[in-house]
Amino acid sequence: MKKILIFLLISISLGGFSSQKDKVYLFTYFKGNGEDGLHLAYSRDGFNFTALNNDKSFLTPAVGVSKLMRDPCLIQTDDGIFHMVWTAGWTERGIGYASSKDLINWSEQKYLMVMEKEPTARNCWAPEIYYDKKNKQFLVFWATTIPGRFPDTEKAGDTGYNHRIYSITTKDFISFSDTRLFYDKGFNAIDATIISTGKNYVMFVKDETRNPAQKNIRVTTSENLYGQYSGPSEPITGKYWAEGPTSLKINGKWFVYFDKYTEKKMGAVTSDDLINWEDISEKITFPDGVRHGTIIEVDEKILEKLLAR
Repeated sequence: MKKILIFLLISISLGGFSSQKDKVYLFTYFKGNGEDGLHLAYSRDGFNFTALNNDKSFLTPAVGVSKLMRDPCLIQTDDGIFHMVWTAGWTERGIGYASSKDLINWSEQKYLMVMEKEPTARNCWAPEIYYDKKNKQFLVFWATTIPGRFPDTEKAGDTGYNHRIYSITTKDFISFSDTRLFYDKGFNAIDATIISTGKNYVMFVKDETRNPAQKNIRVTTSENLYGQYSGPSEPITGKYWAEGPTSLKINGKWFVYFDKYTEKKMGAVTSDDLINWEDISEKITFPDGVRHGTIIEVDEKILEKLLAR
């Protein structure tokens, strides 16, 4: 009997006889122009991702003028609810929002007019969400061009686009704070995403400068979620053009995935310290046609339901 008990204890400590399976990573993405909506892929190692639902959409876009679902950003709060925002169109002043308990059945989609008070705003691109547990509220942030607002870099972008990062906060996606300028360090910035290290906050952001061409991912930091964030680091991506970073810590390493959009494939870099980076783009696999998404860790039960659909 003692031998059996010892064997069971050892097995449990090593992960055997446990109802908890390995971690599962979900990647949200869109295809084409975002017409058909939300796509999902999964991975168990962070390197190889497989499309779910035969690479068909899980949610068809229904809000905004253009009714697109580009750049889907997904988070899960402690109550198990998934919250998602997305780019609803190329030239709109609002973004899309919906929530779900299982990623199959979704709430009614909402159109959030985040730049309502800026009538000349050209766009609202690549929105992201971060949940502030301490203050029990969501930080939503995105990139917008307001013509004439930042004249020093007006000619540095593509066709007059001169982005900065803006934000709102909300506790319930019913009432919202005023929109504010979230990040401006004197360059054309887009595609921001934030992680917490437990000691500070790290924001990855794309330098969208076209003249002279940058089109790379950089790192900024802050002791406070809401800023001020530092000036940008040197690029952590290579000489290729990269956009849409998303990050997660996997097996002790920070992974940053991004869209090598001119090469029509995904790329990735990893780091132990968020300072020194290794390009592992040749070691990852994603479904064909993947565009600009986010990675999150979910419970195995969520994946089981998605696979059974």
